[in-house]
Amino acid sequence: MDMTTLDSWQISLDPRFDIFMPIGLVTMMLAVALALKVEDFAFLRRYPARFAGAAATQIIGLPLMTLILVHILNPLPSIAFGMIVVACCPGGSTSNFLTHLARGNTALSVSLTATSSLAAALVTPISILFWSNLYAPAAGIVNAVEIEAGPFILGMGALLALPIAAGMTFAHYHPVWAARIRPVLMVAALAIIIVLVASGVARNPQIFMATGLVVLAIAVGHNALAFLLGYGVGRALGFDDSSRRAMTFEVGIQNAGLGLMIVIAVFGGAGGAVAMTGTWSIWHLVSGLTLAGAFRAWDGRKARAALKAAE
Repeated sequence: MDMTTLDSWQISLDPRFDIFMPIGLVTMMLAVALALKVEDFAFLRRYPARFAGAAATQIIGLPLMTLILVHILNPLPSIAFGMIVVACCPGGSTSNFLTHLARGNTALSVSLTATSSLAAALVTPISILFWSNLYAPAAGIVNAVEIEAGPFILGMGALLALPIAAGMTFAHYHPVWAARIRPVLMVAALAIIIVLVASGVARNPQIFMATGLVVLAIAVGHNALAFLLGYGVGRALGFDDSSRRAMTFEVGIQNAGLGLMIVIAVFGGAGGAVAMTGTWSIWHLVSGLTLAGAFRAWDGRKARAALKAAE
């Protein structure tokens, strides 16, 4: 298979797995919602202006940067569409773990994750359509499946909003049970993603063989720029070092698994888009752990230098 034919290929899954799509989306959002609490938004109340700037970087800044990047790189339309979908997805709870690991401002990270997750029901479907339509090749992918904006936004919004509302309500009244159930749902959502990807690879090996290092290189560069955007905006907003680290992970770590499910379930599994969202969902974990380790190493180096200077 030639790369130039990638856009015309669609990931075909075993029909028996079709039911996993809505179940996977609901399970993923329910798991996220079970971790959301009113107190998670405390940073918003204390620093509303800075928080608004940080949230805008996630919701507007990353898709805008991605739009500029696809214009520069001019990748295949389906790959560009996959990049835009990833950029429009909310941050994932993994960013909270990585921020903590990197000795960043975990409170800010949790607040931003909570905000983007809560807003995802409305923002994600609107963003995907809006930013895709600003890049003609990606708009062609959307038009090819004859998506109607109104039904898509309402349907996807409901599919995301209902589990979020249910999860937050349950967590409010039954926090102990929510803490017990959430890890199970996270594992279940991850298992569904693995099953879907494995089915796609098994039935469409030529697509993944054709994309190879090209998609990986684009994903690595895209992810690196997302990290830089988060850190740069954090610096511009006047955040201290720990908060800039939180911004770095909040912008650089996206819920690409959600993007993968949306691409397959709604947009017909366009080959390059599936390859991009699937690659992102793996790579950002590798890069995030590496970056967190680098931050810790830098702290250790500074501590040793300060100790040496004091002697």
